Amino acid sequence: MKAPLSQQHYDAIIIGAGAAGLFCSFQAAQRGNSVLLLEHNDRVGKKIGISGGGRCNFTNIHTSAENYLSENPNFCKSALARFSPWDFITLVEKHGIAYHEKKLGQQFCDASSREIIDMLLIECHEAGVKIVTSCHVQNVSKEEKFHLMTSRGSFTADSLVIATGGLSFPKLGATDFGYRIARQFGIAITPLRPALVPLTFVSHDRNFCNNLAGVSLPVRVEHCGIKFEEALLFTHRGVSGPAILQISSTWKPGEELIFDLLPDSAASSQLLHERQSQALLPNILSHYLPRRFAEAWCERHHFTKTAHHCSDQEFSNFLQLLHHWPMRFLETEGYPKAEVTCGGVSTSELSSKRMESRKVSGLYFIGEVVDVTGWLGGYNFQWAWASAHAAAEAL
Repeated sequence: MKAPLSQQHYDAIIIGAGAAGLFCSFQAAQRGNSVLLLEHNDRVGKKIGISGGGRCNFTNIHTSAENYLSENPNFCKSALARFSPWDFITLVEKHGIAYHEKKLGQQFCDASSREIIDMLLIECHEAGVKIVTSCHVQNVSKEEKFHLMTSRGSFTADSLVIATGGLSFPKLGATDFGYRIARQFGIAITPLRPALVPLTFVSHDRNFCNNLAGVSLPVRVEHCGIKFEEALLFTHRGVSGPAILQISSTWKPGEELIFDLLPDSAASSQLLHERQSQALLPNILSHYLPRRFAEAWCERHHFTKTAHHCSDQEFSNFLQLLHHWPMRFLETEGYPKAEVTCGGVSTSELSSKRMESRKVSGLYFIGEVVDVTGWLGGYNFQWAWASAHAAAEAL
């Protein structure tokens, strides 16, 4: 059993040593605060470690409020304006971490996401942050100060920051702790759901798509006027890939998605010239899409003739369906496969400048636990850094 800590009172206690918690800790400590950072896992930054395929997509240079979902779309503007992607990149460069832009403004470590974790730990160490892992918070209360009962002893603090994340990736230790604390203090939570998550087929589509597992193709996907042009990947249970992860944040179970299977206008134009071809439509389509998909798709929709033997209406229907292919999905793969949690602590309960509760002085919520959900591609990390910075400035 680990010994209890000697110091009992801190200016600020931060619960959750993920991206937001680590960043807020050293930012607050650099301003002269004594800071205790508590983590219930045996090590910090577990979710950072697996992000970006192990290379940590740590920000996106095109970040704006339009890249986030929230009941209040304007809430994130203040924090994002005061801590930009370039501010975080400056810190990355200070530590000599090599990085590159993959696509669409996404910034990745050249080597490993461990470099970002080490960078945050170095900053915490230099600022004098006390980090305690394998520490379980059993009770939180407030009189004049916040009182915490934990597996490592009792502590008090003038300010308490909740940076415990959402429900996604429970295997990494995700819990509903942050939401429970919010409810304990009478703070509203918006509905929660998995986001940036694969979708599963309705039963009658499973046979068609099960044989396509592993097939990937570029698409434009649309739902309720929102469009993303990215890759679609078929799985044994449904669909994944960046296009699906992006659109999943706005999609609801049972709803339909519309796919443009030929978003490349050049390929679409070339296909028009195949009108008089003696080749079968599946063979023609395989010049533009993966053969397995082209054959299965044409068979499903009865496009099995040669182009030459199609009537004008049949060929028109063929082209129209390629650009407007509706598919209905049953549900998501859930929190075990979700990259983030959509919903959270209501933004109506927080100051957008300080991330502080309007009801409980000194209580802050930052990062994923808040009802601000970014697109895929580094946006959620940038929200973690920006919201953490906003809270640290207020401590």
